[in-house]
Amino acid sequence: MSDHHLAMAADGGMDDLPRTLRRERDAREREAREREYQMSGSASLMASERETSAPPPFADDLQMSAVRRLEVPFVHLMLFFMKAVFAAIPALFILGVLLWLAGAGLQAFFPQLVKMKILISFPN
Repeated sequence: MSDHHLAMAADGGMDDLPRTLRRERDAREREAREREYQMSGSASLMASERETSAPPPFADDLQMSAVRRLEVPFVHLMLFFMKAVFAAIPALFILGVLLWLAGAGLQAFFPQLVKMKILISFPN
């Protein structure tokens, strides 16, 4: 038998870690290099780092923005909420049917459940 063995993931020999763990490991290594750069003050280390690493995808498209004010005419806002109310009616109907079916199913499978009726009567 030879002393050579196959590198396993736990040995750190193969790079078959999941992508998220590799990214996290790379980020930790990058932070350590940046800390080392800040401690040593040498610009050559960061220059070589910039040459070897690719820029993140879509880096040019990122822009900081903040919404400060949203102007919506009252009539448009009112119409939007009216549409939302009318759209909710079928959803409430479907929810009522589903709850009724669930209650009927529980009553069919568990007849011993207490069934309560509220009777309202008006005197003559």
